[in-house]
Amino acid sequence: MSGCNSVKKLRYDILLIAVLLFVSALSVALMLVFRRGGDRVAVEIDGSLVCEYSLAENGEYPLNGGTNILVIENGKAYLRYADCPDKVCVNTGKISYVGQTIVCLPNRVAVTVIGGGGVDIVQ
Repeated sequence: MSGCNSVKKLRYDILLIAVLLFVSALSVALMLVFRRGGDRVAVEIDGSLVCEYSLAENGEYPLNGGTNILVIENGKAYLRYADCPDKVCVNTGKISYVGQTIVCLPNRVAVTVIGGGGVDIVQ
């Protein structure tokens, strides 16, 4: 009798795992379908907004006294240089979708994509 219970528990475990995998895959698919491209980046240093740059204009901008170099090319932003030891911010890559962020913790710099041109409310 206990062998039968083990098989039932195994079936329920497999069913639960399958449902969780399906829900996870659906969530990722929905995020990819509904993400919006941003139109500018906000730069924060020590938690305070210091400037915003348009993603439509290519340029290179020194941040925080030159500790980081922000580059905007072809609608994407990335950090080309940072004087921090680990370079996680430089290796983050290019960002262009609303909500994506590059953070340099040692230099207390955060670059976040904002905007997107969507209509939030229509009256």
